[in-house]
Amino acid sequence: QVQLVESGGGSVQAGGSLRLSCAASGFTYNRGHCMGWFRQAPGKEREWVARIYGGIPAYGDSVKGRFTISRDGAKNTMYLQMNNLQEEDTAMYYCAAKFGVCSDRPQQYNNWGPGTQVTVSS
Repeated sequence: QVQLVESGGGSVQAGGSLRLSCAASGFTYNRGHCMGWFRQAPGKEREWVARIYGGIPAYGDSVKGRFTISRDGAKNTMYLQMNNLQEEDTAMYYCAAKFGVCSDRPQQYNNWGPGTQVTVSS
């Protein structure tokens, strides 16, 4: 059974940094998996943040240049390094996985973690 568990969320002041982790069990990361980070703020739709597939990352426009996605195959873990955090980055952050071609649409992912909260204050 596939399980994803996020960690690393917390409260930080604007301009600060956090690193989120997504530990996977029940399957082994490989380059054929699309792994993604999404976020959802209260009252808003789930938003794609970043994804990595075949070792190639991609980012949403709102985080490009500030966030970095990576994965460690030996640890079966994916990361999201978030720098220069802003108040608008406040949200619940989720990691997700699917096998095959990547997508920016959350509906395309069939495995999700429970989420980790990130709160940025001014």
